[in-house]
Amino acid sequence: MIKTLMTKVSIAVLAGCMSLSAFATDYSPNFKNTDITEFINIVGKNLQKTIIINPNVRGKINVRSYEMLTEKQYYQFFLNVLSVYGFAIVKMDNDILKVVRNKDSKQMAIPVVGDDNPGVGDEMVTRVLEVKNVPVRDLSSLLRQFSHQAGGGHVVHYDPANVIMMTGSAATVARLVKIIELVDHAGDQEVQIIKLKYATAGEIVRIIDKIYKGKGGKPDQPSFLIPKVIADERTNSIIVSGEPQARRKVIKLVERLDSDLEDNGNTRVFNIRYAKAEDLVKVLKGVSDSLSAAEQKGSKTSRSRTSRSGRDISINFHADSNALVITANPDMMRSLADVIQKLDVRRAQVLVEAIIVEIFEGDGVNLGVQWMSKDGGFTQFNNGAPGIGSVAAGIYASKPIKGQTRNFTDSNNNPRTETDADTPGDASLLANLLGTVNGMMFGLIENDWGAVVNMVSSDTNSNVLATPSITTLDNEEASFLVGQSVPTITGTSASSGAGNNPFQTVSREEVGIKLKVTPQINEGDAIQLTIDQEVSSVSGTTAVDITINKRELNTVVMADDGGIVVLGGLIDEDVQESVSKVPILGDLPIIGHLFKSTSTTKKKRNLMVFIRASIVRDAATMSQLSHRKYNYIRAQQLKRQADGIALMPNIDTPIMPNWDDALTLPPTFEEFIENNSNKKSEDE
Repeated sequence: MIKTLMTKVSIAVLAGCMSLSAFATDYSPNFKNTDITEFINIVGKNLQKTIIINPNVRGKINVRSYEMLTEKQYYQFFLNVLSVYGFAIVKMDNDILKVVRNKDSKQMAIPVVGDDNPGVGDEMVTRVLEVKNVPVRDLSSLLRQFSHQAGGGHVVHYDPANVIMMTGSAATVARLVKIIELVDHAGDQEVQIIKLKYATAGEIVRIIDKIYKGKGGKPDQPSFLIPKVIADERTNSIIVSGEPQARRKVIKLVERLDSDLEDNGNTRVFNIRYAKAEDLVKVLKGVSDSLSAAEQKGSKTSRSRTSRSGRDISINFHADSNALVITANPDMMRSLADVIQKLDVRRAQVLVEAIIVEIFEGDGVNLGVQWMSKDGGFTQFNNGAPGIGSVAAGIYASKPIKGQTRNFTDSNNNPRTETDADTPGDASLLANLLGTVNGMMFGLIENDWGAVVNMVSSDTNSNVLATPSITTLDNEEASFLVGQSVPTITGTSASSGAGNNPFQTVSREEVGIKLKVTPQINEGDAIQLTIDQEVSSVSGTTAVDITINKRELNTVVMADDGGIVVLGGLIDEDVQESVSKVPILGDLPIIGHLFKSTSTTKKKRNLMVFIRASIVRDAATMSQLSHRKYNYIRAQQLKRQADGIALMPNIDTPIMPNWDDALTLPPTFEEFIENNSNKKSEDE
C-alpha cells in the first residue's frame, strides 16, 4: 500500500514538474485530481518559497496550462488557482507565505499598499484611500456591490476622516480605487444669497422642499440636480448652494414667488388639538402687535409694507369647538400660523406617586397607693386615678339612711312605737367616680384604716401606609383628597328673639390624606415638583370643639424620571415620668411606695414621605400604566370573590370587566438586535 501511494505522489510530482524544459525558468503546469496541499507543496518547491498551509485548506484541483509560463506568470497562476477554489495567499514580512480561506484572510496581517506598490493579481492587500469631495458613507455602500463580501473582500468607511478602507485581491482593490477616482470630483458648489422683499423665507423653503422631494421624502431627481436651500429668518433671506443648473432654477422660482400680495385680508379657522384656544388668544395678540410695530418701524424704507401695516387684525376663539378665528393679511397670517403650530403640541404628562409611612408606638404605666384613717390623716394622688377622698365620699353617700323611730298613743290611749323603713343612699356619685377608673383598682378596709391601690399599663401601636397617586399635564396643578369633611364651630352669638337661643356658625374642614402637586418637565428627564402634602385626622374633642392632628409638608424638589425622592421625615420620641409623693416618707426604700404615686409614658413617632414622578410622553405609555393599575384592582376583586362573604356564601361580589385590548408594544432596541442576530445565525 505504501509503495502504491509513493507511485501516485511521484506521478503528481512529475506532472507538476513538466516545467523543466529547455529553459529552467519556464513552467508548464498540469495537475489532474491532485490534492491541493500537494499542489501547494510542488509550487513552493518550484518557486523556492516557504509556504504555511492552514488546516482548513482541503480539496482537490484540476488545472492545466498549454503554454509555457515564466516564473512571474507561474506565481500569478498559483494565486489564480487558489482564488478560484476559495483560498488566498497572505504574504508576511519575512517573505513567508500563508495559505488560508478567503473569508479568513481579511483578519490576517495583510500588507497595506499604496500608489507606489499597489500589488498585482490575486494578492491579498489592504488599502486606505482618502475621499475629498464625496461622503464616504454613501460611497461605501456603492463599492460593496463590486466586492465579494462573503469572501476575502471587505469595504468599510470612517466618517471623521472621510476615508475608505478596502481589503481584497490587488486587482479588485485597484478596480475600486479607479471607481473612486472617477466619482470623487468636486462640483461647482457655489453659494448664493437671495434677500426677499415680500415673502417669508421659511415659507419659500417649505414650498421648494415639496417641489424637489417626491413621495415619502425621497427625491425624484438625481442628487446633483437638487440644490440645498436654507432659510435665514433673521435677515429674511434664502441661501442656495449646488450646481449652477440647479441654482438657476431655484433663483428663478424664488423671484416669481417673492411678489407683492394684494391688500385683501383673509380669514382662517384653526382647529386646536392639544392647547386651549382661549389661552392662545393673548399670546397671538402679543405676537401680532410686535410684528405690526416692526412693520411700522420699517415703513421708512418699505412703502409697500406701510400700506399693509395699518390693517386691522382680529383674533378670536370659539370655546365650543376649541378653535381660533383669525383675520389678517397673508404675511401676518403665516407668522401667526407658525406660532400656532409650535404651541399646539401634545404636552407630556407626569404620574406622581406618593408613599406615606407613619409608625407610632406608645407605652404607659401607672402605680399609686392612697390610704386614710378614720381618726384623721390620709394620702391622695391624682395621677390619672380617683382620689381616695372622693371614693370615701361616694361610699358614704351610697349608704342607706335608717328610718326614724316615733312614739305615739293610739285611739285606745295605749302608748306605741313605729320605725320608718330605711331610705337607699345616693350611689350616683360613686358610680361616676368608678367610671373614670382605667386599669385595676382595689381597696382595703381594716378597722379604722382604708387604702386604695391603682395599677394600669397601656401599649399603643399603629402602622399607617398610604400610597396616593395622581396624573396631570406638564405645568398643571392637580390635587388629591381621601378623607372626610368635618364640621367645626367658627363662631357663636346670642339671638335677639324672645327665646334668646344662641346662634352658631359652622364651617367644614377637610381631614384625611391630601396631595397637591404642580410638575414642570425641564430639559432632559428632570422634573421640578411643587408639592403640598398633608396628613390629618380627628384626635378627640375638647370643651370648645374637636382637636385635629395635622402633619403638613410644602416643598419644591427636583427629581429624575422614575426616581424616588424622600421629601421629609420626622422622628419624635417623648419620655415622661411623673411622681407624686409624701416628702421624706416617699423616699424610703420599699415602704416608700405606700406614700407615692408614679406615672410613666413613652411615645415614639416615625413619619416618612416619599415621592416618585414618571414622565408619560405618549398614549402608549399611558395605556400601559392604566392597564397595569386596572388589572391590579381587578385582581383584588377576584380575590375577594374567591374568599366569599361569610354570612352570604351565594352572593357574588362585583367585578370589573376584563380589559381585552392589551397594549402591544414594538420590540426594544436590545430585543431587535437579538432577533436579527438569531435570524442571521440561522441563515448562515
